[in-house]
Amino acid sequence: METSARNLGRTDSLTANHGFRRVFMGKNGIRAGWCALLFVAIYLALNAAATVALGHFTHLEPQEPLSPRLVFVQESSDLLVIFAAIWIMSRIERRPLLSYGYGGERRVHLLLGGALSGLLALSCLVAVLWKAKLIEFGGLASSGFGAFKFALAWGCIALLLGIFEESLLRGYLQYALTRAVGFWWAGLMLSAIFALWHLSNGGESIVGLIVVGLGGLVFCLSLWYTKSLWWAIGFHAGWDWGQSYLYGTPDSGLVTQGHLLRSHVSGNPLWNGGLTGPEGSLLMLPLLIAITVVMWAWWGRKRTMRLGGHFGMNCWSEPGPKIRAASSRSGWKD
Repeated sequence: METSARNLGRTDSLTANHGFRRVFMGKNGIRAGWCALLFVAIYLALNAAATVALGHFTHLEPQEPLSPRLVFVQESSDLLVIFAAIWIMSRIERRPLLSYGYGGERRVHLLLGGALSGLLALSCLVAVLWKAKLIEFGGLASSGFGAFKFALAWGCIALLLGIFEESLLRGYLQYALTRAVGFWWAGLMLSAIFALWHLSNGGESIVGLIVVGLGGLVFCLSLWYTKSLWWAIGFHAGWDWGQSYLYGTPDSGLVTQGHLLRSHVSGNPLWNGGLTGPEGSLLMLPLLIAITVVMWAWWGRKRTMRLGGHFGMNCWSEPGPKIRAASSRSGWKD
């Protein structure tokens, strides 16, 4: 009787322990939702530490117009923090760092193609605004070596910003939440967060926030088609460089130093974007539709196209070797 009771108690303990582990563990290791929360916690902790550390070396209080030095320091710090958080999660999940959207054989091709697409799309929008007399240009704001220096500086910053924002919202989190709720539900949630994140920019408008959210979905579509973040990174960089430097317009409500052209808006802010910049214009809505149609025509119809990448659904569903072995022994399911 005593032995039976002891065995029964041990069985109940093992059952409770197994049930507890099932809450946190699935067939691919830690469940997707907990992975996403763990990633956010790691990112916030590292970001807080980096902010304190940088505060001892440089003055990071934003003052408009934003200087290239200030933005470069901030974006470099942000990029180091996000990659550190992703690297930690890659060690936990036993996956290569590049598997979260950075792999593939055509990275440079996609990056340059995205940058050209972003700059071209912005130029088309600015041309329409200029033709409709909603934006006017007043000559060069910089020239000579100064213009080249600012072009290079803002180009580097735009690339850093593109890598950071795509890594934060369509890199690891998109991967983790896709496992939990599916690609497009994850994309919808993260695009909404992408829009709300821009509320901290003082010059943002309601139209601008809507455009940012829809733009996030367009970037998700590029990820869906190319299985890579690089086209979206390039588009992001080309668009931001065009606003911040080339055309001298506000970028999501932020104004920068050292742009090439002097510009100012006139007329209705709903059409010219006002303090938000061109992306706050209602004309962005048909432009986003046009970009989506072009993406479908270029990628969606080419079913036999091979883009390389490691961000496809097959890769997402494959755990690392150690996790796979542990999962097969335990019988856990995600």
